[in-house]
Amino acid sequence: MRRTTVSLAVLAAALATPALAQSTPPAQAEAAPEGGIAEIVVTAQKRAENVQDVPIAISAFTSDTLQERSVTSVAALSNIAPNVTLDAGTPFSGSTAVLSAYIRGIGANDFAFNIDPGVGIYLDGVYLARSVGANQDLPDVERIEVLKGPQGTLFGRNTIGGAISIVTHDPGKEFRFKGDVTVGRFSLVQTRGTVDLPIADGLGASVSFSTKNRTGYLKRIAFPGAGNYASTNIQNYKAAGYNNIGLGTEGGDNNWNLRGKVKYDTGAFTATLSADYTNVDQSQIANTLITTTPAVFAGTYNCAIAASSTDCGGGPPAFAYIGGIGGLNSIFDNPSVYGVNVDADPRNNRLPYDNRFVTGNIDTSYANGNNYSKLKSYGGSLTMAYDLSDSVTLKSITGYRELHWNVGTDLDGSPLNFLHTSFTTEQWQFSQELQLLGNAMDKKLNYVLGAYYFKEAGNLHDYVTFAEGLLQVDGPNNLKTKNYAFFGQVDYKFSDMFGITVGGRYTHEDKEFEGFQSDANGLTYKILNFLAGINAGPPACANINPISDACRIAAGFPNAGQPLRYYVAGVQQKKFNNFAPKVGVQFHPNDDVMVYASWSKGYKTGGWTTRLSNPLPYAPGFGEEKATTYELGVKSTLIDRRLQVNAAVFQTDYKGIQLNFQQGVSPTIQNAGDAKIKGFEVEVTAAPADGLTITGSVGHLDAKYTSVLAPAQVATNPFQAGVFPGADLPKTPKWKFNISPRYEAKFANGGKLIFVADYTHSSSLWNDTERAYLLQRPGTDILNGSITYKEPEDHWDLTVGMTNITDTRYLVTGQAQIAGGQIYGTYSRPREWYAKLGLKF
Repeated sequence: MRRTTVSLAVLAAALATPALAQSTPPAQAEAAPEGGIAEIVVTAQKRAENVQDVPIAISAFTSDTLQERSVTSVAALSNIAPNVTLDAGTPFSGSTAVLSAYIRGIGANDFAFNIDPGVGIYLDGVYLARSVGANQDLPDVERIEVLKGPQGTLFGRNTIGGAISIVTHDPGKEFRFKGDVTVGRFSLVQTRGTVDLPIADGLGASVSFSTKNRTGYLKRIAFPGAGNYASTNIQNYKAAGYNNIGLGTEGGDNNWNLRGKVKYDTGAFTATLSADYTNVDQSQIANTLITTTPAVFAGTYNCAIAASSTDCGGGPPAFAYIGGIGGLNSIFDNPSVYGVNVDADPRNNRLPYDNRFVTGNIDTSYANGNNYSKLKSYGGSLTMAYDLSDSVTLKSITGYRELHWNVGTDLDGSPLNFLHTSFTTEQWQFSQELQLLGNAMDKKLNYVLGAYYFKEAGNLHDYVTFAEGLLQVDGPNNLKTKNYAFFGQVDYKFSDMFGITVGGRYTHEDKEFEGFQSDANGLTYKILNFLAGINAGPPACANINPISDACRIAAGFPNAGQPLRYYVAGVQQKKFNNFAPKVGVQFHPNDDVMVYASWSKGYKTGGWTTRLSNPLPYAPGFGEEKATTYELGVKSTLIDRRLQVNAAVFQTDYKGIQLNFQQGVSPTIQNAGDAKIKGFEVEVTAAPADGLTITGSVGHLDAKYTSVLAPAQVATNPFQAGVFPGADLPKTPKWKFNISPRYEAKFANGGKLIFVADYTHSSSLWNDTERAYLLQRPGTDILNGSITYKEPEDHWDLTVGMTNITDTRYLVTGQAQIAGGQIYGTYSRPREWYAKLGLKF
């Protein structure tokens, strides 16, 4: 009784001040000796260790923790990991399978093939190179490790912000089935299951599956009176075989995935063969039109259809001429919509594009165009380990993956074809990693030496229409990457109290790019044709059918014989070389406390901007990012393992930040400038009494630009706060606080009742680079909760719960497409209830 009182007093003191633990899972806390906190074994340093012995800031979560806290995807970790922002979807990606990942202010918020992520996602040791498909479902996860700060030494490619390592379930030695069925709001039906199948002595297999089906939470509704105007929704993707959902809802799910593993273990040699397949066939992520902007395309189109004279109210009437030259998909055959709303024929009248399409309800939209997202992602890996001796192991990880993605979205929120996008991505990757792991000098010296090879290739094909086809950006872009690296890390203990870590990684990377993007409607030539007609343009463009070579040159298009292609012909090449070092020291005043300090560097390779809306005589590129991080931390397990407090304070010098800036209608990647990031994070796990576990965390970030591009390149307007020295980085809240109590009541018959609550507060953040006011995410308070009954034999359990109990709604992502005519965004999911039946035998 006295020990419990002391524990409660220490807990109160710990929670009264900022404190951080490694989010030790409540489910394991119960299984610990005498009701204390159980250990979590991680492989953050390529060898199995207690997370408390690893001198890295890590948030580690077991499968039971993830299940109890309703974490079913990588993005859902965002609420329970300090200084981490993970969002399902990026601007105009249209898919929740795309992951926007930021750790300590560093990440990437795009899905394009040319953008490498700033946070590395690893699935059983295999790097996932694309943000598309990185928001993995988690049906059979053993644990997830979130490593913060540059992890280039041991994890490698593009882990400048950190790494997220997903470790799936290995086959067990006995037959076992574990699964569940969940129903909930929006007609949710979800199933998950894992079966272990022993085959022979030392040989076993496992098969896991999951399905999820639910309707969307945003409803498409008909615009009143639209039938009185000429039809403008002319893209019929259903007829093209894309199974377009059209009206209906947005934000729904229709997914399934399958994973199989075979493991052979003789003791000295292990081999694990794994394969997985994911199929996504759903509507686009929910998209809300926030406001329209009277800028280039909206203003020109509205002026054109309502004009009663040839000067279009002072604007160029050439913009109204949207017929003539077509491309792969010509929108209109009629020569003009100029003045159609004021001519004598009301049957050809067109709806203007303005705020009449803002519904006033974040869960409704007048969109009726593209509405689908299809993804097939699959791959396999072979992991082999052989003990060369009692102290040396050779390990090999071979991986191959493919993804095939097709998404179409209607982003303008209207029955007009004003901003419709569709993208297809084909990608494959191969990786091979070799590791030599060992120890010497009575285990005072531990080391990892390795080599890594990575290759990927594929393409991203964009097709985007603006303002009823006035501009039709179309074109595939091909990319290839080859990467090899050599790495090593040595940990040496001078004594039980002092240790040192020294490591580094040398990386060489070759990249290739060829851009074929073009304007399928020939807008530039139509403008020049009009100007030539009034003696204000090049005479060579007086006749653009066909386009003469002289007119092509006058228009600035770089390729003879390809008058619509924006990019200069030929394969572009870049090479990158980098050495990322790490040095750390550890001090152990006793067996339960470790103090560590580290200095590390990380980098992310550069590339090319693949989205153009005007011709250029060169392929615009961007350089690499670099980060240098200084960190001081402590890890402690106290009071007979009833209290765990971990904390870290850090500073990062962030150079050459790759950010997306709008140049006209084109999102363009640039090295925007430099920043300094300072912060701390504290995590606590406490077991003050039998059956009660409390986890909590606090994260703070001060992430500001120290220098930016010339003001002309980051110009602002009334819709945006802009980028300047002292401005906050995107996707980076200053504060995040989480607390999750768990109480387990045991009945005399052996049954259990488990109560879990999960509360997270995040301060406001900017969702986009230019910091659009209407896209800013306010401070949020998210509360989830559940109650679970487990029957005495633990063969089944029943859970009822609710996510987002307070129905807090905020913008997850969005874009200020000011030149295109709109600002739009995706709001978070509303309050949802669920009931889950779990089975185990």
